[in-house]
Amino acid sequence: MMPFKELGIIEPILRALKEEKYTEPTSIQVKAIPLILKRNDVLGSAQTGTGKTAAFAIPILQHLFLARQQNNSPRKIKSLIVTPTRELAIQIAESFTTYGKFTGIKNTVVFGGVKQGAQTNALRNGVDVLVATPGRLLDLINQGFIRLNDVEYFVLDEADRMLDMGFINDIRKIIAKLPTKRQSLFFSATMPNNIVELSRKILRNPMKVDVSPISSTAETIKQYLYYTNKAHKKDLLIHILKDQKIDQALLFSRTKHGADKIDRNLKKQKINSAAIHGDKAQNQRQKVLAQFKTGEVRVLVATDIAARGIDIDKLKYVINYDMPNIAETYVHRIGRSGRAGEEGNAISLCEPEENAYIKDIEKLINQKIELVKENPYPQTEKPMTGKEKKEWEKEKQLRRQEYFTAKNKKQNRTSSSGFSKRSSGR
Repeated sequence: MMPFKELGIIEPILRALKEEKYTEPTSIQVKAIPLILKRNDVLGSAQTGTGKTAAFAIPILQHLFLARQQNNSPRKIKSLIVTPTRELAIQIAESFTTYGKFTGIKNTVVFGGVKQGAQTNALRNGVDVLVATPGRLLDLINQGFIRLNDVEYFVLDEADRMLDMGFINDIRKIIAKLPTKRQSLFFSATMPNNIVELSRKILRNPMKVDVSPISSTAETIKQYLYYTNKAHKKDLLIHILKDQKIDQALLFSRTKHGADKIDRNLKKQKINSAAIHGDKAQNQRQKVLAQFKTGEVRVLVATDIAARGIDIDKLKYVINYDMPNIAETYVHRIGRSGRAGEEGNAISLCEPEENAYIKDIEKLINQKIELVKENPYPQTEKPMTGKEKKEWEKEKQLRRQEYFTAKNKKQNRTSSSGFSKRSSGR
């Protein structure tokens, strides 16, 4: 067991870690912290839940604290962390606040979807560390609120998700505004060719840190699989949630619309639930996350992108309501439980059209997922043929069009009647 002290971390940060009851560093922290303290550029491959944020936040805070002791000049943005989602940005900023509690280093976070007033006020007051999502960062740069001329430490976090979300051009614009002389840290859960290519444009002679390759799942996570029919999934879910041991669960839906539908069904059954996805207002998302962390919400229904920034200590249950069609996504999802040696449980509900995904997942993780035999809603249907799938897609598209047409008509009627009332009230 290696204590944090042996990594060369200074006393003010060690005190904050002790307060948070951090006893020993994770594998990525052991590998990355000494390299970053020695001012190396780092290319890190690490999946969710490995302690990656602390691996870069702690050494950056240490660099900044020591520099401020020598030169207590007005605060300028010395460190920039760019990350794809609001939730992840907020989580990273909270981590800097926690670990930097006794250092006097100030951070703030900027992201879209909310008014910018509070963010620009914080920037005017001066910050050392800026955590940002790409769109809002560029917007505030263009408005003259942010200058990156003084950045000495740059972190690109969750690079693979950044590219998936179409941020590549924004990233290029941000890099072009950074000083060439800087320390750069690049983290990604997966390392496909386009990510490696991007890292070469950002990093100089990087040291590589590779922890828990994407194909591995934590040994502390027990994995269970139910085969069922599409029509019976909601009933099977209610059956599973009758187990009161499942006091808190993060449940994954493939789509935003699906997440809302699952949430409504759970509420009908008097199960405390909430949905979180990109269409929800930022204050709603933060409120729901806070309620989930305190246990007020039992089931948090999320899409993959919205869940990327969710970090819940000691989360024991992850439920795959919709199986992901990319095997690596399964590893990411279930990695939200069983963190830091804690026990975790992953429960997957698989309908016929998803059977092929299970084969891909089991091949990737190199193990069979335990099949639950006591299943009141077993799978009796077969996957659709190619022809049936085409017909189903046509039917689905038609239903979707009818739904949105009806919705638009309703909105138009509401807005026109509202206008009539305002007019008649004059």
